Amino acid sequence: MSVEIKWFGHASFRINADDKVVYIDPWKLEGDPRDGKLILVSHSHYDHYSEDDVAKVLSDDGRLYSSNDVICRADCGTAVAPGDSFEYYGVKVEAVRAYNPAKHFHPKENNWLGFIVNIDGKRIYYAGDTDVIDEMGELGEIDAALLPVGGTYTMDGVEAAKAVGIIKPTAAIPYHWGDIVGNKSDAEHFSEKAGCEVVILGINGSYSL
Repeated sequence: MSVEIKWFGHASFRINADDKVVYIDPWKLEGDPRDGKLILVSHSHYDHYSEDDVAKVLSDDGRLYSSNDVICRADCGTAVAPGDSFEYYGVKVEAVRAYNPAKHFHPKENNWLGFIVNIDGKRIYYAGDTDVIDEMGELGEIDAALLPVGGTYTMDGVEAAKAVGIIKPTAAIPYHWGDIVGNKSDAEHFSEKAGCEVVILGINGSYSL
């Protein structure tokens, strides 16, 4: 069974293997599939936590996991912090740190999140809104790394390529471009510099592991 990674634009993804369906930071989605067993939200900035979009994808038996600031606003779901791990519907998730070491946008003390999604034997790292951080060296084997490349609030393409050198994933998918900040040239610059296979997805495009 292959694992499909679908990009909806900006920082929003769907990862699935058959009926194991995970959404990460759903935002600006079309339709109302309500098929998500796990909804993961990295932090409460409006382009990552959208109450309306969570409602569109959360299945009747689905669960929301997020940072504490999101859960306080949502008044539902389970708060997790960096270092926590959990499993639901056969999908294992590790919550990891995401932050800016030298910027004020995403402070380390907020305990905002990235995620490692372990689904059907594939480990997929979603970096969240982050720059290059030491913790990237502790992730273990990664089959696909989803990395922001738009700059300003996160890594740019060159910095994300440095992250690839630390993480050493089999493949990487750039995001956080094309909306709010960054454009396709940032993704292309990343692709030129990264030392692994890079898949630049169009909106609603997908990649299979």
